[in-house]
Amino acid sequence: MRKKQPGTVRIIAGKWRGTRLPVRDLPGLRPSGDRSRETLFNWLQMHIRGSHCVDLFAGSGVLGLEAASRGAENVVLVEKSKPAVDDIRESLARLKADKVELIQADALSWLANCGPQTLDIVFIDPPFGMGLEARALEVLAAGNCMRDGGLVYVETARDAPPPTPGSGWDVIKESVMGEVRIRLLQKV
Repeated sequence: MRKKQPGTVRIIAGKWRGTRLPVRDLPGLRPSGDRSRETLFNWLQMHIRGSHCVDLFAGSGVLGLEAASRGAENVVLVEKSKPAVDDIRESLARLKADKVELIQADALSWLANCGPQTLDIVFIDPPFGMGLEARALEVLAAGNCMRDGGLVYVETARDAPPPTPGSGWDVIKESVMGEVRIRLLQKV
């Protein structure tokens, strides 16, 4: 039996435009597609430059690296899977991504302990069907790591009920693309 070869996903724009990142065949690893990322970063274009971001459940790291490529001041990639972390580490070295920090940890634990008022943008795109997006929003809402006006991107399966952010958050953008639903929330 032949072992499945890893795929790739590309960075769409910015200084690393066109760069391909490896995507291993790992359970739950499903990078955001080009179309949803293009829509997301069109939504974020006025907010990304100089921002402090975290890509929870980083997987391939493509959301955080796309943000860094487009001018984010600082990006943290949080990923639990050792094989995915190894691939991201290789990508960071190849890109000489000095404004990107990679942390191998449970995303929810990291989020529960992040510093106060440190984040402008949070990317939440976990494996589908595990309720991780709702739990991440709960931890985020309970903590104080988001700056006022901060933005949270949430990607879920199209047919899954979108998690409700609770009070203090507004849904400012939403779209359904293929098998995914994408939402942009803002802290008010």
